[in-house]
Amino acid sequence: MRFLRDLRHLLRGRDFRRLFAVRIVSQLGDGVFQVALASYILFSPERLPTPGAIAGAFAAVLLPFSILGPFTGVLLDRWSRRQVLVLSNLARVLPVLALAVVVAADITGPVLFGLILVELSINRFLLAALSAGLPHVVARGELVMANAVTPTSGTLAFMAGLATGTGVRAGATTLGGSGNVVVLVATAGTYVAAALIATRMSPELLGPDLDVEAPPTREAVRHIARGLVAGARYLRRVPAAALGLAAIGSHRFFYGLSTVATILLYRNYFNNPADSDAGLQGLSIAVLVSGMGFFSAALVTPYATRRLGKQRWIVVLLGSACVAEVVPGALFTEPAVLVAAYVLGLCAQGIKICVDTLVQESVDDSFRGRVFAIYDVIFNVSFVAAAAVGALVLPLTGKSYPVLVAIAAGYALTGLAYARLTAGALVRAAGPPGEPT
Repeated sequence: MRFLRDLRHLLRGRDFRRLFAVRIVSQLGDGVFQVALASYILFSPERLPTPGAIAGAFAAVLLPFSILGPFTGVLLDRWSRRQVLVLSNLARVLPVLALAVVVAADITGPVLFGLILVELSINRFLLAALSAGLPHVVARGELVMANAVTPTSGTLAFMAGLATGTGVRAGATTLGGSGNVVVLVATAGTYVAAALIATRMSPELLGPDLDVEAPPTREAVRHIARGLVAGARYLRRVPAAALGLAAIGSHRFFYGLSTVATILLYRNYFNNPADSDAGLQGLSIAVLVSGMGFFSAALVTPYATRRLGKQRWIVVLLGSACVAEVVPGALFTEPAVLVAAYVLGLCAQGIKICVDTLVQESVDDSFRGRVFAIYDVIFNVSFVAAAAVGALVLPLTGKSYPVLVAIAAGYALTGLAYARLTAGALVRAAGPPGEPT
Protein backbone atom coordinates (compact mmCIF):
# COMPACT_ATOMS: atom_id res chain seq x y z
CA MET A 1 0.00 0.00 0.00
CA ARG A 2 1.41 3.36 -1.08
CA PHE A 3 0.50 5.09 2.19
CA LEU A 4 2.52 2.60 4.22
CA ARG A 5 5.42 2.73 1.77
CA ASP A 6 5.48 6.52 1.96
CA LEU A 7 5.28 6.42 5.75
CA ARG A 8 8.13 3.90 6.00
CA HIS A 9 10.22 6.06 3.66
CA LEU A 10 9.66 9.21 5.71
CA LEU A 11 10.24 7.42 9.01
CA ARG A 12 13.81 6.67 7.96
CA GLY A 13 14.58 10.27 8.87
CA ARG A 14 15.29 10.60 12.59
CA ASP A 15 14.07 14.18 12.83
CA PHE A 16 10.85 13.38 10.96
CA ARG A 17 10.22 10.41 13.28
CA ARG A 18 10.37 12.65 16.32
CA LEU A 19 8.14 15.37 14.89
CA PHE A 20 5.74 12.68 13.69
CA ALA A 21 5.63 11.11 17.16
CA VAL A 22 4.76 14.46 18.75
CA ARG A 23 1.85 14.88 16.33
CA ILE A 24 0.55 11.33 16.86
CA VAL A 25 0.60 11.44 20.65
CA SER A 26 -0.79 15.00 20.78
CA GLN A 27 -3.69 14.19 18.47
CA LEU A 28 -4.37 10.92 20.27
CA GLY A 29 -4.90 13.06 23.35
CA ASP A 30 -7.11 15.44 21.36
CA GLY A 31 -9.37 12.52 20.45
CA VAL A 32 -9.62 11.42 24.07
CA PHE A 33 -10.45 15.00 25.07
CA GLN A 34 -13.20 15.27 22.47
CA VAL A 35 -15.03 12.31 24.00
CA ALA A 36 -15.51 14.20 27.25
CA LEU A 37 -16.32 17.41 25.37
CA ALA A 38 -18.99 15.84 23.16
CA SER A 39 -20.63 13.74 25.82
CA TYR A 40 -20.72 16.53 28.42
CA ILE A 41 -21.79 19.42 26.19
CA LEU A 42 -23.39 18.42 22.88
CA PHE A 43 -24.99 15.17 24.00
CA SER A 44 -25.81 15.69 27.65
CA PRO A 45 -29.39 14.49 28.34
CA GLU A 46 -30.10 17.78 30.09
CA ARG A 47 -29.27 19.83 26.99
CA LEU A 48 -31.27 19.51 23.77
CA PRO A 49 -28.99 20.73 20.96
CA THR A 50 -30.43 23.31 18.60
CA PRO A 51 -28.75 25.04 15.64
CA GLY A 52 -28.26 28.14 17.78
CA ALA A 53 -26.78 26.19 20.70
CA ILE A 54 -24.33 24.38 18.42
CA ALA A 55 -23.33 27.66 16.75
CA GLY A 56 -22.75 29.22 20.16
CA ALA A 57 -20.58 26.30 21.26
CA PHE A 58 -18.46 26.47 18.10
CA ALA A 59 -18.08 30.23 18.46
CA ALA A 60 -17.05 29.90 22.11
CA VAL A 61 -14.29 27.40 21.39
CA LEU A 62 -13.04 28.62 17.99
CA LEU A 63 -13.33 32.41 17.81
CA PRO A 64 -10.92 33.27 20.66
CA PHE A 65 -8.03 31.69 18.79
CA SER A 66 -9.11 33.53 15.66
CA ILE A 67 -8.42 36.76 17.54
CA LEU A 68 -5.12 35.50 18.94
CA GLY A 69 -3.98 33.84 15.71
CA PRO A 70 -2.06 36.79 14.20
CA PHE A 71 -0.19 37.26 17.49
CA THR A 72 0.75 33.57 17.62
CA GLY A 73 2.00 33.82 14.05
CA VAL A 74 4.45 36.51 15.12
CA LEU A 75 5.63 34.25 17.95
CA LEU A 76 6.05 31.23 15.67
CA ASP A 77 8.31 33.29 13.43
CA ARG A 78 10.52 34.28 16.40
CA TRP A 79 10.39 31.49 18.99
CA SER A 80 11.93 28.07 18.68
CA ARG A 81 9.12 25.94 17.25
CA ARG A 82 10.48 22.92 19.09
CA GLN A 83 10.07 24.82 22.35
CA VAL A 84 6.55 25.74 21.31
CA LEU A 85 5.74 22.01 20.97
CA VAL A 86 7.16 21.24 24.41
CA LEU A 87 5.60 24.14 26.28
CA SER A 88 2.24 24.05 24.47
CA ASN A 89 1.68 20.42 25.39
CA LEU A 90 2.63 21.10 28.99
CA ALA A 91 0.47 24.22 29.11
CA ARG A 92 -2.58 22.20 28.05
CA VAL A 93 -2.30 19.97 31.11
CA LEU A 94 -3.49 22.66 33.53
CA PRO A 95 -6.80 23.59 31.83
CA VAL A 96 -7.58 19.92 31.22
CA LEU A 97 -7.08 19.01 34.88
CA ALA A 98 -9.08 22.09 35.89
CA LEU A 99 -11.84 20.91 33.55
CA ALA A 100 -11.83 17.56 35.34
CA VAL A 101 -12.51 19.39 38.61
CA VAL A 102 -15.23 21.55 36.99
CA VAL A 103 -16.95 18.53 35.41
CA ALA A 104 -16.78 16.59 38.69
CA ALA A 105 -18.55 19.52 40.38
CA ASP A 106 -21.09 19.72 37.50
CA ILE A 107 -20.27 23.38 36.87
CA THR A 108 -21.41 24.91 33.59
CA GLY A 109 -21.39 28.35 32.07
CA PRO A 110 -18.48 30.76 31.57
CA VAL A 111 -15.99 28.79 33.68
CA LEU A 112 -16.53 25.61 31.67
CA PHE A 113 -16.32 27.31 28.27
CA GLY A 114 -13.39 29.46 29.39
CA LEU A 115 -11.30 26.40 30.20
CA ILE A 116 -12.33 24.69 26.97
CA LEU A 117 -11.37 27.68 24.83
CA VAL A 118 -7.97 27.96 26.57
CA GLU A 119 -7.21 24.30 25.84
CA LEU A 120 -8.36 24.46 22.22
CA SER A 121 -6.57 27.77 21.57
CA ILE A 122 -3.29 26.27 22.76
CA ASN A 123 -3.99 23.26 20.57
CA ARG A 124 -4.39 25.40 17.44
CA PHE A 125 -1.10 27.14 18.25
CA LEU A 126 0.56 23.74 18.54
CA LEU A 127 -0.85 22.49 15.23
CA ALA A 128 0.34 25.64 13.46
CA ALA A 129 3.85 25.00 14.85
CA LEU A 130 3.75 21.39 13.61
CA SER A 131 2.84 22.54 10.09
CA ALA A 132 5.39 25.37 10.05
CA GLY A 133 8.15 23.01 11.21
CA LEU A 134 7.50 20.18 8.74
CA PRO A 135 9.64 21.60 5.85
CA HIS A 136 12.64 21.44 8.21
CA VAL A 137 12.51 17.64 8.52
CA VAL A 138 11.67 16.55 4.93
CA ALA A 139 13.05 17.42 1.51
CA ARG A 140 11.09 19.92 -0.62
CA GLY A 141 10.24 17.20 -3.14
CA GLU A 142 8.66 15.10 -0.38
CA LEU A 143 6.31 17.77 1.00
CA VAL A 144 3.18 16.47 -0.75
CA MET A 145 3.98 12.99 0.53
CA ALA A 146 4.63 14.30 4.05
CA ASN A 147 1.46 16.42 4.04
CA ALA A 148 -0.53 13.37 2.94
CA VAL A 149 0.98 11.11 5.58
CA THR A 150 1.38 13.28 8.69
CA PRO A 151 -1.97 15.10 9.07
CA THR A 152 -3.81 11.94 7.99
CA SER A 153 -1.89 9.86 10.50
CA GLY A 154 -2.73 12.53 13.06
CA THR A 155 -6.40 12.21 12.14
CA LEU A 156 -6.18 8.43 12.53
CA ALA A 157 -4.56 8.98 15.93
CA PHE A 158 -7.44 11.32 16.76
CA MET A 159 -9.90 8.57 15.79
CA ALA A 160 -7.97 6.12 17.95
CA GLY A 161 -8.24 8.65 20.76
CA LEU A 162 -12.01 8.80 20.26
CA ALA A 163 -12.19 5.01 20.55
CA THR A 164 -9.86 4.98 23.55
CA GLY A 165 -11.74 7.76 25.30
CA THR A 166 -15.07 6.07 24.65
CA GLY A 167 -13.74 2.83 26.12
CA VAL A 168 -12.22 4.56 29.15
CA ARG A 169 -15.43 6.48 29.76
CA ALA A 170 -17.58 3.35 29.49
CA GLY A 171 -15.27 1.39 31.80
CA ALA A 172 -15.14 4.13 34.42
CA THR A 173 -18.92 4.56 34.31
CA THR A 174 -19.42 0.81 34.72
CA LEU A 175 -17.21 0.85 37.80
CA GLY A 176 -19.31 3.65 39.27
CA GLY A 177 -16.90 6.51 38.62
CA SER A 178 -17.29 9.70 36.63
CA GLY A 179 -16.41 8.68 33.09
CA ASN A 180 -15.77 12.22 31.84
CA VAL A 181 -13.43 13.01 34.74
CA VAL A 182 -11.36 9.88 34.13
CA VAL A 183 -11.20 10.68 30.41
CA LEU A 184 -9.91 14.20 31.14
CA VAL A 185 -7.20 12.89 33.47
CA ALA A 186 -6.14 10.42 30.75
CA THR A 187 -5.99 13.33 28.28
CA ALA A 188 -3.57 15.21 30.53
CA GLY A 189 -1.30 12.15 30.59
CA THR A 190 -1.06 12.03 26.79
CA TYR A 191 -0.11 15.72 26.63
CA VAL A 192 2.73 15.18 29.11
CA ALA A 193 3.95 12.26 26.98
CA ALA A 194 3.91 14.43 23.82
CA ALA A 195 5.93 17.15 25.56
CA LEU A 196 8.56 14.63 26.65
CA ILE A 197 8.87 13.32 23.08
CA ALA A 198 9.35 16.87 21.76
CA THR A 199 12.31 17.40 24.13
CA ARG A 200 14.25 14.80 22.10
CA MET A 201 14.54 17.27 19.20
CA SER A 202 17.16 20.00 18.99
CA PRO A 203 15.75 23.44 19.93
CA GLU A 204 16.92 24.84 16.58
CA LEU A 205 15.65 21.96 14.42
CA LEU A 206 12.27 23.37 13.36
CA GLY A 207 13.30 26.98 12.83
CA PRO A 208 12.46 29.72 12.28
CA ASP A 209 15.32 30.51 9.89
CA LEU A 210 15.63 34.29 9.74
CA ASP A 211 17.50 36.03 6.92
CA VAL A 212 18.05 39.09 9.09
CA GLU A 213 17.73 39.78 12.79
CA ALA A 214 14.04 40.06 13.69
CA PRO A 215 12.78 42.93 15.85
CA PRO A 216 12.11 42.09 19.51
CA THR A 217 8.96 40.04 20.08
CA ARG A 218 7.38 42.76 22.26
CA GLU A 219 7.83 45.33 19.50
CA ALA A 220 6.52 42.89 16.85
CA VAL A 221 3.39 42.18 18.88
CA ARG A 222 2.85 45.88 19.52
CA HIS A 223 2.91 46.52 15.78
CA ILE A 224 0.75 43.54 14.85
CA ALA A 225 -1.58 45.57 12.61
CA ARG A 226 1.34 46.80 10.54
CA GLY A 227 2.61 43.25 10.34
CA LEU A 228 -0.75 42.02 9.07
CA VAL A 229 -0.76 44.63 6.32
CA ALA A 230 2.75 43.56 5.33
CA GLY A 231 1.63 39.95 5.39
CA ALA A 232 -1.32 40.71 3.12
CA ARG A 233 1.01 42.49 0.69
CA TYR A 234 3.35 39.51 0.80
CA LEU A 235 0.51 37.07 0.04
CA ARG A 236 -0.38 39.14 -3.04
CA ARG A 237 3.04 38.16 -4.35
CA VAL A 238 2.34 34.48 -3.60
CA PRO A 239 -0.84 33.62 -5.54
CA ALA A 240 -0.44 29.88 -4.94
CA ALA A 241 -0.78 30.39 -1.18
CA ALA A 242 -3.37 33.21 -1.36
CA LEU A 243 -5.74 31.35 -3.68
CA GLY A 244 -5.24 28.15 -1.71
CA LEU A 245 -6.28 29.90 1.50
CA ALA A 246 -9.31 31.40 -0.24
CA ALA A 247 -10.36 28.00 -1.58
CA ILE A 248 -10.05 26.21 1.74
CA GLY A 249 -11.86 29.04 3.53
CA SER A 250 -14.83 28.69 1.19
CA HIS A 251 -14.72 24.92 1.47
CA ARG A 252 -14.68 25.09 5.28
CA PHE A 253 -17.79 27.26 5.27
CA PHE A 254 -19.84 24.73 3.33
CA TYR A 255 -18.26 21.81 5.18
CA GLY A 256 -19.15 23.49 8.49
CA LEU A 257 -22.76 24.01 7.42
CA SER A 258 -22.93 20.33 6.48
CA THR A 259 -21.38 19.36 9.84
CA VAL A 260 -23.99 21.26 11.85
CA ALA A 261 -26.76 19.64 9.80
CA THR A 262 -25.24 16.20 10.42
CA ILE A 263 -25.09 16.76 14.20
CA LEU A 264 -28.77 17.76 14.21
CA LEU A 265 -29.76 14.81 12.02
CA TYR A 266 -28.23 12.29 14.42
CA ARG A 267 -29.42 14.09 17.52
CA ASN A 268 -32.99 14.95 16.55
CA TYR A 269 -33.98 13.21 13.28
CA PHE A 270 -32.46 9.72 13.17
CA ASN A 271 -32.86 9.21 16.93
CA ASN A 272 -35.21 10.17 19.74
CA PRO A 273 -33.99 13.58 20.98
CA ALA A 274 -34.31 12.29 24.54
CA ASP A 275 -31.89 9.43 23.83
CA SER A 276 -28.56 11.26 23.91
CA ASP A 277 -26.48 8.07 23.92
CA ALA A 278 -28.03 6.89 20.64
CA GLY A 279 -27.27 10.26 19.06
CA LEU A 280 -23.67 10.17 20.24
CA GLN A 281 -23.15 6.60 19.02
CA GLY A 282 -24.60 7.37 15.61
CA LEU A 283 -22.52 10.51 15.19
CA SER A 284 -19.41 8.61 16.32
CA ILE A 285 -19.93 6.15 13.46
CA ALA A 286 -20.29 9.03 11.01
CA VAL A 287 -17.06 10.57 12.32
CA LEU A 288 -15.30 7.22 11.95
CA VAL A 289 -16.50 6.87 8.35
CA SER A 290 -15.38 10.43 7.63
CA GLY A 291 -12.00 9.47 9.08
CA MET A 292 -11.82 6.63 6.58
CA GLY A 293 -12.29 9.27 3.90
CA PHE A 294 -9.40 11.24 5.40
CA PHE A 295 -7.23 8.12 5.20
CA SER A 296 -8.27 7.50 1.58
CA ALA A 297 -7.23 11.06 0.72
CA ALA A 298 -3.71 10.27 1.95
CA LEU A 299 -3.62 7.27 -0.40
CA VAL A 300 -4.84 8.98 -3.56
CA THR A 301 -3.68 12.59 -3.24
CA PRO A 302 0.07 12.04 -3.89
CA TYR A 303 -0.77 10.04 -7.03
CA ALA A 304 -3.47 12.48 -8.16
CA THR A 305 -1.25 15.54 -7.73
CA ARG A 306 1.51 13.91 -9.77
CA ARG A 307 -0.96 13.33 -12.60
CA LEU A 308 -3.11 16.47 -12.35
CA GLY A 309 -1.18 18.97 -10.24
CA LYS A 310 -2.33 20.32 -6.89
CA GLN A 311 -4.63 23.03 -8.27
CA ARG A 312 -6.52 20.73 -10.61
CA TRP A 313 -6.90 18.11 -7.89
CA ILE A 314 -8.45 20.73 -5.60
CA VAL A 315 -11.00 21.51 -8.34
CA VAL A 316 -11.82 17.80 -8.74
CA LEU A 317 -12.33 17.44 -4.98
CA LEU A 318 -14.62 20.47 -4.78
CA GLY A 319 -16.69 19.03 -7.63
CA SER A 320 -16.87 15.66 -5.88
CA ALA A 321 -18.09 17.31 -2.68
CA CYS A 322 -20.80 19.05 -4.69
CA VAL A 323 -22.03 15.74 -6.10
CA ALA A 324 -21.90 13.91 -2.74
CA GLU A 325 -24.12 16.52 -1.08
CA VAL A 326 -26.88 15.80 -3.60
CA VAL A 327 -26.29 12.11 -4.36
CA PRO A 328 -26.75 10.41 -1.95
CA GLY A 329 -27.00 13.22 0.65
CA ALA A 330 -30.51 14.28 -0.39
CA LEU A 331 -31.94 10.90 0.65
CA PHE A 332 -31.56 11.88 4.33
CA THR A 333 -31.11 8.30 5.52
CA GLU A 334 -28.33 7.09 7.81
CA PRO A 335 -26.62 4.97 5.10
CA ALA A 336 -26.77 7.91 2.68
CA VAL A 337 -25.29 10.28 5.25
CA LEU A 338 -22.46 7.81 5.90
CA VAL A 339 -21.60 7.63 2.20
CA ALA A 340 -21.64 11.42 1.98
CA ALA A 341 -19.50 11.64 5.15
CA TYR A 342 -16.88 9.39 3.55
CA VAL A 343 -16.71 11.42 0.33
CA LEU A 344 -16.68 14.75 2.17
CA GLY A 345 -13.93 13.47 4.48
CA LEU A 346 -11.85 12.47 1.46
CA CYS A 347 -12.42 15.84 -0.19
CA ALA A 348 -11.73 17.86 2.96
CA GLN A 349 -8.43 16.13 3.69
CA GLY A 350 -7.34 16.08 0.05
CA ILE A 351 -7.88 19.84 -0.23
CA LYS A 352 -6.03 20.42 3.03
CA ILE A 353 -3.04 18.34 1.92
CA CYS A 354 -2.76 20.39 -1.27
CA VAL A 355 -3.18 23.77 0.42
CA ASP A 356 -0.71 22.88 3.19
CA THR A 357 1.84 21.98 0.53
CA LEU A 358 1.20 25.10 -1.55
CA VAL A 359 1.77 27.28 1.52
CA GLN A 360 4.90 25.39 2.60
CA GLU A 361 6.38 25.51 -0.90
CA SER A 362 5.63 29.12 -1.74
CA VAL A 363 5.97 30.99 1.58
CA ASP A 364 9.40 31.96 2.87
CA ASP A 365 10.28 30.49 6.29
CA SER A 366 10.45 33.92 7.92
CA PHE A 367 6.73 34.33 7.10
CA ARG A 368 5.60 30.73 7.41
CA GLY A 369 4.51 30.85 11.04
CA ARG A 370 2.35 33.93 10.44
CA VAL A 371 0.80 32.48 7.31
CA PHE A 372 -0.08 29.21 9.05
CA ALA A 373 -1.57 31.15 11.95
CA ILE A 374 -3.67 33.15 9.45
CA TYR A 375 -4.54 29.82 7.82
CA ASP A 376 -5.94 28.64 11.16
CA VAL A 377 -7.90 31.87 11.56
CA ILE A 378 -9.52 31.35 8.15
CA PHE A 379 -10.17 27.71 9.04
CA ASN A 380 -11.94 28.63 12.29
CA VAL A 381 -13.82 31.75 11.23
CA SER A 382 -15.23 30.04 8.15
CA PHE A 383 -16.52 27.17 10.26
CA VAL A 384 -18.05 29.45 12.91
CA ALA A 385 -19.66 31.59 10.20
CA ALA A 386 -21.20 28.42 8.76
CA ALA A 387 -22.55 27.45 12.20
CA ALA A 388 -24.05 30.95 12.59
CA VAL A 389 -25.76 30.69 9.22
CA GLY A 390 -26.92 27.19 10.15
CA ALA A 391 -28.54 28.61 13.29
CA LEU A 392 -30.62 30.87 11.04
CA VAL A 393 -31.55 28.50 8.22
CA LEU A 394 -31.50 24.93 9.58
CA PRO A 395 -34.53 23.36 11.27
CA LEU A 396 -34.16 21.52 14.57
CA THR A 397 -33.98 18.17 12.73
CA GLY A 398 -31.21 19.30 10.38
CA LYS A 399 -33.21 18.14 7.33
CA SER A 400 -33.45 20.90 4.72
CA TYR A 401 -33.43 20.44 0.95
CA PRO A 402 -32.83 24.15 0.21
CA VAL A 403 -29.78 24.22 2.49
CA LEU A 404 -28.47 21.03 0.87
CA VAL A 405 -28.80 22.57 -2.59
CA ALA A 406 -27.09 25.77 -1.39
CA ILE A 407 -24.15 23.76 -0.02
CA ALA A 408 -23.77 21.83 -3.28
CA ALA A 409 -23.96 25.03 -5.32
CA GLY A 410 -21.37 26.63 -3.04
CA TYR A 411 -18.91 23.81 -3.64
CA ALA A 412 -19.50 24.02 -7.40
CA LEU A 413 -19.01 27.79 -7.57
CA THR A 414 -15.88 27.59 -5.42
CA GLY A 415 -14.41 24.98 -7.75
CA LEU A 416 -15.19 27.00 -10.86
CA ALA A 417 -13.78 30.23 -9.40
CA TYR A 418 -10.62 28.52 -8.17
CA ALA A 419 -10.06 26.83 -11.53
CA ARG A 420 -10.42 30.12 -13.38
CA LEU A 421 -8.25 32.15 -11.02
CA THR A 422 -5.42 29.62 -10.80
CA ALA A 423 -5.37 29.23 -14.57
CA GLY A 424 -5.36 33.00 -15.07
CA ALA A 425 -2.61 33.59 -12.55
CA LEU A 426 -0.45 30.74 -13.88
CA VAL A 427 0.13 29.64 -10.28
CA ARG A 428 3.40 27.84 -9.69
CA ALA A 429 4.92 26.28 -6.59
CA ALA A 430 8.15 28.27 -6.71
CA GLY A 431 8.76 30.25 -3.53
CA PRO A 432 9.45 33.98 -3.82
CA PRO A 433 12.16 35.62 -1.78
CA GLY A 434 11.30 36.62 1.74
CA GLU A 435 10.35 40.08 2.81
CA PRO A 436 11.15 40.20 6.55
CA THR A 437 9.44 42.86 8.56
